[in-house]
Amino acid sequence: MLQAVFMLGGLGLLVGIGLAVASKVFYVYVDPLVLAVDDALPGANCGGCGLPGCTANAEAIVEGKAAPNSCVAAGEETAIAIAGIMGVSIEAKEPDIAKPGCTYGIADADVKFIYDGLYDCRAASMLNGGMKVCTVGCLGLGTCARACPFDAIVMGAKGLPEVIDEKCTGCGTCERVCPKSIINLSSVTRRILKEYTTQECTTPCQRACPAGINICEYIKQIDKGDHHRAVQVIKERNPFPAIIGRICPRPCEIDCRRNLVDESVAINFLKRYAADYERKTGKRVQPYKAPDTGRRVAVIGGGIEGLSTAFFSARLGHDAAVFEATSQLGGLLRSAIADYRLPPEILDWDIEGVLEMGVRAETNMSLGKDIAIHGLLKEGYDAIFLAAGGWDSRLARGASGQIEEPIPSTYLLLDAMKAGEGEEPAMTLSTDVVLVGGGNLVPEAIARFKKMGAEKITVVHRETREASGIGSDKIETLEAQGVVFLFGSAVNRLIGEEDNLSELETINLKTLETDILKAGNLIFAAGRLPELVFIKAPVDSEEGEPDDESGEEAAVAGPLQWHGVSPYKNPALVNEVGLFAKGDVLTDYSGAIKAIAAGRRSAATLHMIMYGIPLALPEDVVTPGCYVQNVDCVDSVAEVPRQIMPLAPGQNLAVHGEFEKGFSEEAAKEEAARCLQCGLVCYERTGAVAIKEVVNQ
Repeated sequence: MLQAVFMLGGLGLLVGIGLAVASKVFYVYVDPLVLAVDDALPGANCGGCGLPGCTANAEAIVEGKAAPNSCVAAGEETAIAIAGIMGVSIEAKEPDIAKPGCTYGIADADVKFIYDGLYDCRAASMLNGGMKVCTVGCLGLGTCARACPFDAIVMGAKGLPEVIDEKCTGCGTCERVCPKSIINLSSVTRRILKEYTTQECTTPCQRACPAGINICEYIKQIDKGDHHRAVQVIKERNPFPAIIGRICPRPCEIDCRRNLVDESVAINFLKRYAADYERKTGKRVQPYKAPDTGRRVAVIGGGIEGLSTAFFSARLGHDAAVFEATSQLGGLLRSAIADYRLPPEILDWDIEGVLEMGVRAETNMSLGKDIAIHGLLKEGYDAIFLAAGGWDSRLARGASGQIEEPIPSTYLLLDAMKAGEGEEPAMTLSTDVVLVGGGNLVPEAIARFKKMGAEKITVVHRETREASGIGSDKIETLEAQGVVFLFGSAVNRLIGEEDNLSELETINLKTLETDILKAGNLIFAAGRLPELVFIKAPVDSEEGEPDDESGEEAAVAGPLQWHGVSPYKNPALVNEVGLFAKGDVLTDYSGAIKAIAAGRRSAATLHMIMYGIPLALPEDVVTPGCYVQNVDCVDSVAEVPRQIMPLAPGQNLAVHGEFEKGFSEEAAKEEAARCLQCGLVCYERTGAVAIKEVVNQ
């Protein structure tokens, strides 16, 4: 008995020692921060955050891979509690909603192969891409609906997924299981930041539109009689539908697939019809807006581009203000277009819509005189966008006899060449001057700069030495005088302190190597200043440490330092770098619709810079030269004549007002019905070809 007790005791001792050793050998450290965040989460383990359970989400939050408000099963209180544990602050979370991106189901689309026995889209996509001729179309097997943990997706009558908005939590499960990215998370922010890619369904007219308006969708809404929704769709990408409906050059209509049958759909006239319907009802229609972020954005210039930048910034949830040098908003559209094409009341109506979105406007405020870049940054603006226009804008506001300096220490070459001539005001320069561009004017410009006080002059030229237009003999003479030439280079970034420019970052266009160049003055040979985003210079870790309570950088004593960078380029020129690259604006935009597109890109740039999001575009972004699946003929579509725009009678436009009078409701509905509701290769068939009789009215 005693022997058995000793044996059991010894065995227990050995087991205890073994367990103690094992606990040391196999010990797994658990971060107490992860435990604290995990305890704050509801423990639902629903997978709505996109991770396998709350513990995995807690680990992702601590690692910075997920936000404190990433749990879809918890409320605002939980997000605030987690933010407190992490020592950070949170902004209002904009809800994500799943959004299908295909309009034709298997029953309507051209069928290539049908694989019997397959019930999963991912499996079907591995077999030559699936069932349809369309390479990006929905396979319709319902994998997304089965995967949704909240039963927020059902397969509709067309065999396409339909989202129940009230049930969708934006967890992204459907997006992850769809092999063709047909269904994606959508929100105001995502839609504004989005550039179209070759992996999604876009229409020929949509790709041709500089603003990327979802043309088929708003025409479908007009055909259905839902004018409110039609205007809302247009304003997703165009805050000025009544204006653009009158003056757009209509590149969308050139690429309209209806041209393969008879004539293009009157896309722009239908846009005008929807906008006029809104104006006549007097009830403003606005697109959706993201929650307030608490961030402030200043836009310099109240033309179409500046107002568009402010509009999209406001929709992104930022407090946006426009500063205009003249007494009225509208820029060149107010002075350069005849009233019979664009009446002032139409211009004012659309501008008022921008202001009603939450944009503040201050007129008679000139940058460089009434306000300054460093002053606005000190006032609390997180970012500033410069859209001051070109020389033509200055002529329109009667400032041609002035020397303007919106950017500290920066001028147009035109001002420098005229300075001191006759009644023109004189100007002086610092010892270090950088000239961007200039061509054959460079030798004369350099002589003038030296008379104004310049000692060290650098010429930055995007062209090669041979293609610069200066002449090799003149270049050699100037180099012998100490002038430095940087050929095949561009200015990439401006660096300043308080109200002075101090340095420039230049980039070699061949090697993409950058260098810092000292600059007391910067002079542009173009007819306008470049579009630039100004922010406070990033704080180095030695200069400022994160504040323990807020997570934000502590204020740094000393003069304010700022940087100026350009917005990301038009996707058509995605590989271009530096200021005044190919495709960048030299005077002003050739069409207001292009200025609107640039305004959205500028607002997206401001947003991404403020949140530290890289400005790189997707590799498969849609550009005019890229391959996108398309068709070169259509079958079984009836010929239907295009509706003719009614015109004002006679020649007396002073009496009859606008030259074009706009579609009636009946004409708009008939024209909207002509739209083929295209996708990449799909479109509506209408039966045998039958030419409608044109009735003279």
